Amino acid sequence: MAICIAMNSYRVSRQLKQPKRSFFLFGPRGTGKSTWLKHVLPSALYIDLLDASLFLELSRDPHRLEAIIGTQPEQSWVVLDEIQKIPALMDEVHRLMEMKRWRFALCGSSARKLKRGGANLLAGRALTLSMESFSAFELNQAFDLDYALSWGMLPLVHEEPDLAADILAAYINTYLKEEIQAEGLIRNVPPFLRFLAIAGQINGQSLNIQTIARDAAVARSTVDTYFSILIDTLVGHLLPAWRPGLKVREAAQPKFYWFDPGVARGAAGLLRDSPDRIWQGTALETLVFQEIRIYNQVSAQHRPVAYYRTPAGVEIDFIIETAARQPGKVPEIIAIEVKRSEQWQREWCKPMLNLAGTKNVNVKHMIGVYCGGRTYQFGDIQVYPFKDFVHRLTAGEFY
Repeated sequence: MAICIAMNSYRVSRQLKQPKRSFFLFGPRGTGKSTWLKHVLPSALYIDLLDASLFLELSRDPHRLEAIIGTQPEQSWVVLDEIQKIPALMDEVHRLMEMKRWRFALCGSSARKLKRGGANLLAGRALTLSMESFSAFELNQAFDLDYALSWGMLPLVHEEPDLAADILAAYINTYLKEEIQAEGLIRNVPPFLRFLAIAGQINGQSLNIQTIARDAAVARSTVDTYFSILIDTLVGHLLPAWRPGLKVREAAQPKFYWFDPGVARGAAGLLRDSPDRIWQGTALETLVFQEIRIYNQVSAQHRPVAYYRTPAGVEIDFIIETAARQPGKVPEIIAIEVKRSEQWQREWCKPMLNLAGTKNVNVKHMIGVYCGGRTYQFGDIQVYPFKDFVHRLTAGEFY
């Protein structure tokens, strides 16, 4: 079911599909979770825990939830927005799912507070979905690559493009106040602010925790905690290093990507500076990673994604394993190289060709993604403009 969200005079059809059973919906603030829920479940009883009176009532007595829902028939939908604000409510949700046969859509910016508070996560009785920023496929004809590289894909940024810088600055402040301070995730704000700026500047880079700790003037263990907060609140993702021939992907030196290049720019404090080509190159990688995550969820394939670095330091931006690893079988992968350029250089194909020439890996597709307008084929390598790549990915042509 395509859900159309109004964006000025254009309507954006979100790819996320509504399950038939109860589900969690997590995602960073401002990605359109509540709007999507109101469109897919127009008849549901909507309970917003940002409502101060409801929050106080249910905090004091979670059993009041049954009375608030009332006499809804079996299989009725109930939306609980900002569910992380009252973790104790989850036991009551579980009970009502079993006794009343009601279906719940449980929405929040992250599961961190639920997990840390030992909340009942329903043990498989509810699916878990995540909402990202707009994808290029969703924006379709309204998608502008240059604008996305500079300002990202948040719905608000596309609804009011003239205010993009102000919106992103406010987004960082709102994240700090509502997601970090209000939820009690950190006690000392100034060190976290220093870390946040550094994390914005290293978007798409391999993590050197010791260097980040020194620059932020905090302990290494504190940096680990800060990164776990960014990841748990879904504003950041780790991309692990990949090695052929190993049964598991290496956890050493992962890369860190923000969920959205505009938010990364805001965190880095670069909203008033024009992004250079290096920054835009990382922004393009961020967009490609986002599209892969969206497709992994929508297609329900959930394939592992990593990056590859040779001992000589040559990298391939993304490796997608297209089949589960099995003893005695070489891994099957897709290799993707991303370049912020209007002209593709054949030399950029060499790392993928070298990897495909090894005996311990089966490279099903070698793909280049760039900012030009033509599709190229160099032997077994296909090179696509970014938007063409996204449409082919979404159509399931690669896996």
